[in-house]
Amino acid sequence: MWPSSPSSWFRPVFVQFLLHFLLLVFPDTAETRNSALQSPVNGSIPAVFVFGDSTVDSGNNNYIKTISKSNFPPYGKDFPNHIPTGRFTNGKLVTDFLVSYMGIKDYVPPYLDPTLSLDELKTGVCFASAGTGFDPLTAQISDGVIPIQKQLKYFKEYKSRMELYIGKERTKSLMSKAVFLISAGTNDFILNYYGLPIRSQTYTISTYQDFILQLAQQFIQGLLKLGARKIAIVGLPPIGCVPAVITLYSNNALSHRVCIERLSSIARDYNRLLQNKLTNVQTHGTKIIYVDIYKPIEDIIKRPQQFGFEKVDCGCCGSGLLEASVLCNSYSLVCSDDSKYVFWDAVHPTEAAYYTIFQAVRPVLNQFLKEY
Repeated sequence: MWPSSPSSWFRPVFVQFLLHFLLLVFPDTAETRNSALQSPVNGSIPAVFVFGDSTVDSGNNNYIKTISKSNFPPYGKDFPNHIPTGRFTNGKLVTDFLVSYMGIKDYVPPYLDPTLSLDELKTGVCFASAGTGFDPLTAQISDGVIPIQKQLKYFKEYKSRMELYIGKERTKSLMSKAVFLISAGTNDFILNYYGLPIRSQTYTISTYQDFILQLAQQFIQGLLKLGARKIAIVGLPPIGCVPAVITLYSNNALSHRVCIERLSSIARDYNRLLQNKLTNVQTHGTKIIYVDIYKPIEDIIKRPQQFGFEKVDCGCCGSGLLEASVLCNSYSLVCSDDSKYVFWDAVHPTEAAYYTIFQAVRPVLNQFLKEY
């Protein structure tokens, strides 16, 4: 079923073109953010491995044939040396803050970067691909991005490379001590289920949630079989608060830009079911944790001034209503102070918002450090 709106006839076109890389995970200067990242136990976690969508893709899509890219200005304008790395934001991602906080390195590089050394690979890489989801169909309709199932195959390839480099026993130890982070699912609902009349003709929203949860469970089990023991899976954000979603699905998107509750409620239901599902895959010797980003993002949207933000309903790039990826480019006007914006483009958060989200979820992630 399509969400009701007078303009529903043009949505599939916009959704398919604009939402290839939908968001998931989110006041101060970048210098302050960097200086604040001090881990309680440096060196206790040897590596971080990242899987998922554009909320954590650090540039893998640069190396595949797809239009779902962000390796051009103004993306990366606040990244060191103003480099558009392929991250769908103006600077760093939550995962970059995480590895810095854990004392591993400054950033999580993309696995497909051919220039990465084996030493760099050993401390963790990102396998994520903007536009993907747990549903294989999501990657297909996102112009050929990397399905999450293929991300698992890349990790298996990575493991074999490490076994040749440091030996099987040291690789096994690396896998057991590393943190594995998964951030996906938003594209499955906004781009896939509501964006195209394919899955919605076969599944109700409830049965589609169950379908995605089953795929998420299978992915986690795949990581466990390859030696992962510490896994963090991120829930969905309030998807009805994404600027592009408000523009596409609101009855009055220009004059009354507010979160769409009927869509955000789907994320809440999914998150509740996901937490229950994780109990089925938790085994002796493993630590699998749920990372809630819904409430932190909702808190920012409802009380932006409390967190140093001013704009919550549009992005900094262009009009902020629809632009993302190729529509946010070097010809686009950008806001004068992106640190006051929750969203960089119409889909993805700013570095400032990502840092605020990281600070909110840090206590949960600290669970991985307690045993050291």
